[in-house]
Amino acid sequence: MNTALPDLSTTSGSPETENDLVREAESLCASLQHARDAIAEAILGQNEVIEQTLVTLLCGGHALLVGLPGLGKTSLVHATARALDMQEGRIQFTPDLLPGDILGSEILEDGDDGRRSFRFLPGPIFCRLLMADEINRASPRTQSALLQGMQEKFITVAGKRYDLPTPFHVLATQNPIEQEGTYPLPEAQLDRFLMHIEMRYPNLETEQRILVETTGEKPLEANAALSIENLLRAQMLVRRMPVGERVANMILRLIRSARPDEDADGKILWGPSSRAGQALMLASRARALLQGRFAPSAEDIHALAVPILRHRMALRFEAIAAGTRVEDLILERVNQADTP
Repeated sequence: MNTALPDLSTTSGSPETENDLVREAESLCASLQHARDAIAEAILGQNEVIEQTLVTLLCGGHALLVGLPGLGKTSLVHATARALDMQEGRIQFTPDLLPGDILGSEILEDGDDGRRSFRFLPGPIFCRLLMADEINRASPRTQSALLQGMQEKFITVAGKRYDLPTPFHVLATQNPIEQEGTYPLPEAQLDRFLMHIEMRYPNLETEQRILVETTGEKPLEANAALSIENLLRAQMLVRRMPVGERVANMILRLIRSARPDEDADGKILWGPSSRAGQALMLASRARALLQGRFAPSAEDIHALAVPILRHRMALRFEAIAAGTRVEDLILERVNQADTP
């Protein structure tokens, strides 16, 4: 843990470039905060979940929403689509769902000249924000059809390539307790999700508001607060934001310490790949921008380490039997990585 690390800072050496970044960030921060507030007006008491969802979209990634039925996962996706003015789609995953039900299919039709030809009918994947509801209820073959589009941003049907809209994001949901008749996502597929976001029960005060404000004549809805153009600008800005040496080295120490070969206690079965470090680097920038800051800090790593790493790690049976939780181990490693 105390091994000297290389200089990983990505700060710009050009004052003019830095000034340009600051000006662009200032122009986008207000819109991003308005979008967060707009979603919060419809999704009560889930501020951390809303922040993590927006961070995922600012990184250009996808998120896995895990929570019990009735906690607002569907409402969150709907409110996010409205606040960001994104075309929304939804697929209810079931065991009999086929890849063509997601991607679309070709049909044979007669032309005006009497000739027959195939025409592609796009499936529900052709949208900007797709809700994959209960993704683990579909077969691995059907899951893979969606995950190819998530990774490649295009699909292939009958040997032809069809590009998906830009931007394209997936918010997939899972029920953490009802596992009968499901097909759990393999680790390689889970790694495609930038974040694993958990939705928990609201506190007493929030639940009182939910009972009153969501059962009136007017439903709670988010208003459009951010255009697609500004979302794309923000995604590009996130990749240009500087990262200080301390934060970059903290990410590197954390990722490496969460792997079996660096685990002196022998608790970790397998750990995060380099993709996890890339996700944490991008997400820390996005969270800083969302909060009106122009560079990430150690605070961002502390806030994002668990949702980014918990689906990219597994503990040994002995550690699980002893009551160790992967979330607790991540937080322990974060605190160690934060020590210079």
